[in-house]
Amino acid sequence: MTVLRSRPEDSAAVASTRDYSLDILRILSICGVVAIHLFGYVVGHSERGSRNWWLGAGLDIPFIWVVPVFVMISGALLLAPENRVLAPRSFYRKRAVRLLPALIAWHLIYLVGVRWLMRGEDLAPARVAQLLFDGSVFTQLYFLWLILGLYLVAPLITAFLQGGGPRRAQALAAVLLAATALAFMAPGIAASLGFARPISLNIFTHWLPYVGYFVAGRALRDVKLNGRSLFAGVVVAMGLAALCLWQYGHQAQAGLLNVVSPVSYLSLSVMMLAAAVFLSAKSIFSRITLSPRTGQMLVTLSGASFGVFLVHLLVFEVIRLNVPAVFEGRSIAAAFASFSATLAVSFAVSVLAARIPFLRNIF
Repeated sequence: MTVLRSRPEDSAAVASTRDYSLDILRILSICGVVAIHLFGYVVGHSERGSRNWWLGAGLDIPFIWVVPVFVMISGALLLAPENRVLAPRSFYRKRAVRLLPALIAWHLIYLVGVRWLMRGEDLAPARVAQLLFDGSVFTQLYFLWLILGLYLVAPLITAFLQGGGPRRAQALAAVLLAATALAFMAPGIAASLGFARPISLNIFTHWLPYVGYFVAGRALRDVKLNGRSLFAGVVVAMGLAALCLWQYGHQAQAGLLNVVSPVSYLSLSVMMLAAAVFLSAKSIFSRITLSPRTGQMLVTLSGASFGVFLVHLLVFEVIRLNVPAVFEGRSIAAAFASFSATLAVSFAVSVLAARIPFLRNIF
């Protein structure tokens, strides 16, 4: 996630010139990430089809767009404007300083601090190697490898897009997303024909399916919906979110839909959902005019979203292990309380850490 920062003394200038739509969308997206993880815990601990299961799913699945949209926001910021080519050496140096300390530190925190000390897991060398290779040390940490891969190809993408105008970016995004959608249809098609061909990603390949989203962020950055097109975008987003929820809850009835568009970050329906959310939200939020103080607060919270992404499951783990109602995972009331507490504490920790010289390197 690209972090936007500004000095407090520049807040008035920022407020008068900045388009806050991406900041607001990023804050909403990180709230959705926390919702997916916490209410998904309820889904995993409730009887399928029960009232609690549906309540948990209803607060989980409709936010399936958040990770694709995070990638799109990164693409919108890093790959624009169209006439800029990223200089590889300076770009890689800057991103390495930003990302590598976080990658190393948070893998150690979740591997040693959470899995070994808090959960008491047996971390044999082979198990550790497997977790690291798969990028599955903890739920959200694969995203660091995903972003690392996208950073590696960002200069190449900007070189290709230079001088091509919006159409070149839109065409490239469409081709990449279509290829990804087809690739992730293949396992379902193979299963329907009687043989298994699963796709397995690891730290070297997590980024590959998301290049289309990355370019799509650049391609759609300057597209603004108005009037009927904006209304249509909102309706499409709501309809696709509802479709994903229905499909997730009625897999036996979904039939062909499960084959051509499984409920996944990389399915055709979620690609359309992410694009609809990105366009609609950016078009709505770009109309908002904010005071300097409110604008600076939004920039601060937006900049803290990366830290929230990294720390929120550590915060939730502390709550989960100490509050029986949350640990059992069958109470929506407890889930709401833990969601609110996790979000508030995570933002507070991330904002505070950004002001401390050593800690800010990993937040």
